[in-house]
Amino acid sequence: MRVQNPVGIVVTKIITPDLAKAIGTISVTVGRYERDEVKPSIEVAAKIADALEVSLDYLTGNTDLLLEKSMVKRIADIQQLPEDEQAHLFALMDAFLRDHKTKKAYAQ
Repeated sequence: MRVQNPVGIVVTKIITPDLAKAIGTISVTVGRYERDEVKPSIEVAAKIADALEVSLDYLTGNTDLLLEKSMVKRIADIQQLPEDEQAHLFALMDAFLRDHKTKKAYAQ
């Protein structure tokens, strides 16, 4: 499915009948959302974002940053760690990201 509206971005993850079932409506209604004939309520938009596994901000075009649910869950889990463990994890992540950027720069 190619969702271009209600918000003017393109998301391809799920076909219309599957999305309709996931949000508790019919395919005709989803088609009307896609064609921007009607706007979904905030509750329905949240269900659409959930079904497409994107944030509501991404779906509505408020951000270009596509955060997958698994990433958001990991961030929430990290927030539950004690500060010293968070610091160790961030140091490891920073080193990994630095090395990745270095490899990428030298590969060009």
